[in-house]
Amino acid sequence: MDEQDGYFGEGVAAQYDSSDGSEFDPGVIAATVDVLAGLAGTGRVLELGIGTGRLALPLAARGIAVHGVDTSRAMVRRLRAKPGGESIDVTIGDFSVTRAVGTFSLVYLVFNTIMNLTTQEDQVACFSTAAAQLEPGGCFLIEVMVPDLRLLPPGQTAVPFEISPARWAFDTYEVATQAMSSHYIELDETGQGRYSAIPFRYVWPAELDLMAQLAGMRLRERWGGWDREPFTSESRRHVSVWEKPAW
Repeated sequence: MDEQDGYFGEGVAAQYDSSDGSEFDPGVIAATVDVLAGLAGTGRVLELGIGTGRLALPLAARGIAVHGVDTSRAMVRRLRAKPGGESIDVTIGDFSVTRAVGTFSLVYLVFNTIMNLTTQEDQVACFSTAAAQLEPGGCFLIEVMVPDLRLLPPGQTAVPFEISPARWAFDTYEVATQAMSSHYIELDETGQGRYSAIPFRYVWPAELDLMAQLAGMRLRERWGGWDREPFTSESRRHVSVWEKPAW
């Protein structure tokens, strides 16, 4: 692990944009950007965990003033190397406490990034930091998974989510602490194996609502995905929007 960039150092940054994950599907990106742009209106937006600019760049291409916070210099270097990347202001730091300059109509955190904060204290601090940077009436948006605990039979702590000839990946859960980790075992072209793991803290929708309440925000909308489908007991993830009072 790169001590400076944490779990998202050069090794991860170099491969990040080549992922075949659904979050890189052009249709998913377009739907996501539509939602974010609609919430932003004519205001400035702040992305926490901006990474390589998967969403920031298409937002900026729409004429929206985009700013970012990220702890990984390696990821931000990839953003800077892309067309339009140099024009996006990025502050390097822990997004749970680091603030950008000015206020924003929208602050957002997508693709499970809230779980990169591995303590409840840090997650609560993130809500407080986001609220402090919002204009009155502004919104804080999070996209995050619903924990897959129903997949765990008694005594089991691991859930596989990818199995292929050259890659195996699984999540492990510690229910007592809400700690989880994603584990990856990959084979290169010579058959040599490489193991890596990233820690997270899973969090429930109601817990996030309480964090928002503590930060002075209220739930405005919650969907099961970027197409604004209803959030139900069977939803595997949610997109939630909290609003800062306009007064």
